[in-house]
Amino acid sequence: MSNPLSGPDEFDDEELIRSEFDSIVSGLSLDESTPTTYLDELEKFEDGHRFIAPNPPRQNIKQIFISAKLAIKKWFNRDYHEDDGAAV
Repeated sequence: MSNPLSGPDEFDDEELIRSEFDSIVSGLSLDESTPTTYLDELEKFEDGHRFIAPNPPRQNIKQIFISAKLAIKKWFNRDYHEDDGAAV
């Protein structure tokens, strides 16, 4: 029941809202006959694109020492020396 004090613009706005709602609802499909849902498809995508951590070979003590020595040399011979913030 419309309000007798309301103008014709209010009725037109309500009718416009109803027609927009009807057009949106008419485009929806409530058919649930598909065997998978959006969440199932999302899980399949995540499983296929999951991060696989590298598994480097084990090193003996000599190889660890050599790689540490190379890393230290590389660190000391770098082209830039930024401040690490430890200066007092």
